This record gives sequence, structure tokens and C-alpha cells, in this order.
Amino acid sequence: MPRLTVGDAAPDLTLPTADGGTWSLADHRGRDVVVYFYPAASTPGCTTQACDFRDNLASLAAHGYDVVGVSPDALPALQEFVEAEHLTFPLLSDPEHAALEEWGAWGEKKNYGKTYVGVIRSTVVVDAEGVVRLAQYNVKATGHVAKLRRDLGIDAV
Repeated sequence: MPRLTVGDAAPDLTLPTADGGTWSLADHRGRDVVVYFYPAASTPGCTTQACDFRDNLASLAAHGYDVVGVSPDALPALQEFVEAEHLTFPLLSDPEHAALEEWGAWGEKKNYGKTYVGVIRSTVVVDAEGVVRLAQYNVKATGHVAKLRRDLGIDAV
């Protein structure tokens, strides 16, 4: 799948949330949004990354950023993840991979020499007008939020 690049219009994103609601990017116009894509709730890397976003959420919000996570997990798995890790931002369920594909976060991966298709750990920042401001693919779970903060100019280098 093609990946998003800076300056692209962000694709529509409307998906069910872990709490039983629906989240839509269109409802967040006027705010910058960090959309991160992760493979599976409650796995070590995804837990590290989610908790890192949770722990930085107040600071990101103070700088005008909302955060939302997207995975192919079913809603019950997401709800368990939210409860277990005390996550305070929306997690969206995309079991059909439609949004993952449209945002360039679904594709061929290699792990331990084996090639397969799955979620490409990615982060896309969409500005208040719905334009991609930053797109990062194949990010590391550990240390990614700190790098993102530097890339967004929230932290000095």
C-alpha cells in the first residue's frame, strides 16, 4: 500500500472505539491529531508504546495534540487493554484493515527472517486542517514518543 507523505490530505478515519462509541477524524478539525497504528493490544511492544503515549498525553494535549491509536483488534480486546493499562485516549478497532491500508500502515513485514502481511507500526500527525504534517513508518515501540516530541518541536534536541 502507498504511504502517506507530508502535505497529503488525511484520509477519512471513522471507526468504533473501545468504549463502544465511534471516533471520527472529521470531529477533530481545528486540533492537531497524532494517529498511531500498532499491531496488537496487550503485547509487550504495543503496551510500552501505549503507556508512553498515556504518560505524555497531558503534555501533548497542552501543545494542541489529540492522540488516537488504531489496531485490527476486536473491541473486547481493546477494552481490556484500556482497563489494564489505564489508557486515557481512544483506541479504535479496524479488523477489516480498511483504515490501516488507506493510511499505509498495512503491508509486508519481515520478522526473524519470515515475510508476512500485517500492521506496520506507524504514526501520522494530521494538522487542524486535515493535512498530513508528519508520517513515520516502521517506528520502534520503545522511545518513539520521545522522538515524536522532538520531531514536533515539543522538546529541544
